Amino acid sequence: MDLGSRAMPLAIDATVGGSAVLAERLLNFVLFIAVASSSIVFIEPAPHDLVMFVLLVACVAARLPLDRKLVPLLLLLGTWLVGGLLSLAQVGDQPKAIAYMGISAYLATAGAMFACLFSDANPARLSILRRAYIVAALIATAAGFIGFFRLLPGWQMFLLNDRVSATFKDPNVYGPFLIFPLLLLIISLFTRGVRLLQLATVIALLGGLFMSFSRGAWMHFVVSAFVATAMLFVVTPEPRMRMRIVLLSIASIVVVSLVVLALLSIESVRDVFLIRAQLLQSYDVGPGGRFGLQELALDAILEHPNGMGPEAFSLAYGGQQHDVYMEGFLVYGWLGGAAYLTLIVVTLLLGLRCASKCKPTAWQPYLIAAFATYVGEIGEGTIIDSDHWRHFFLVVGMVWGLSIATLNDQRRQFAATNARPG
Repeated sequence: MDLGSRAMPLAIDATVGGSAVLAERLLNFVLFIAVASSSIVFIEPAPHDLVMFVLLVACVAARLPLDRKLVPLLLLLGTWLVGGLLSLAQVGDQPKAIAYMGISAYLATAGAMFACLFSDANPARLSILRRAYIVAALIATAAGFIGFFRLLPGWQMFLLNDRVSATFKDPNVYGPFLIFPLLLLIISLFTRGVRLLQLATVIALLGGLFMSFSRGAWMHFVVSAFVATAMLFVVTPEPRMRMRIVLLSIASIVVVSLVVLALLSIESVRDVFLIRAQLLQSYDVGPGGRFGLQELALDAILEHPNGMGPEAFSLAYGGQQHDVYMEGFLVYGWLGGAAYLTLIVVTLLLGLRCASKCKPTAWQPYLIAAFATYVGEIGEGTIIDSDHWRHFFLVVGMVWGLSIATLNDQRRQFAATNARPG
């Protein structure tokens, strides 16, 4: 499993016309720009969103195929949106509510598009995605350091209440965004050995993750890193490689601890950390706190089978419940909420089945990284609304796409085995 190796270009059939080759190259170029710009979202509309529409056009121009196994994903996303539209009828005169559902439709389309893009496990596209996402993460991390340490004029735009939001609007979105590229790099270190540039990148991104001061992101990383390491250990057949994974895991814990200690030696970092490290914050408890609002949300869900519409709960009760699964029922009604929960469970089971296959594929490390990130993210969804996180739908699309590629590969191997003479 060589995650860090440079992908070989796909062989181009001589019968394929020049226009098809050009369309494929354009698609790959736009994919790189779309992913590389995905961290610059503190302005609306974000440059990434505009490029995503170009990417959709490029997919159509390249005649990107739709694997029939992706139909359940499309149906679940469609049902989620239908539930939202039915709920929207109650607040359809509010521009913010209409914009909210437009964003949901856009993200659902993006998730389906990424699933199609990676359902053939195209090595060139996977390599492009890896490089572009790491670039995006480094851009955000650099902005975060500039903001926190006031290194350049305009540093204020990269902070929110003394916490690093970097090129995002919210530190709680910035932190989780860094986890997928971190896992890609960590798996590469495990499977290909330690390389100084990759190690330096990991340390920089770990620093950025820590300085988001997001407790949810910290726990997300711990869970996702554990899942990725455990799965990598299980699918690795060689005892020597398993021992290497164990030793490097221990070394990784040491590196993470050193990075945290080094940052805590800086007084300004330590002061914010001591505040954020408290188990309960002021907005967690009390009548208007997170947990009190979640109790009210349960009653509201039972009272509104068709949902309340976007932001209606916040307006009625003075705050958000910060639970994406409750959000699914409050905003999208029972129909949309059930579809969202079904999507979460089906994606989890599909990814677990395909990522844990002991017979490795060239794309298995990518699938393990995407699946482990997904597991941490659905866990974090119990304390935050993540239904409008762009990178969440990227990860969902990758889990579906690469799982479909795995299932198709297994089918080909089965057919080849049965075709051999007895």
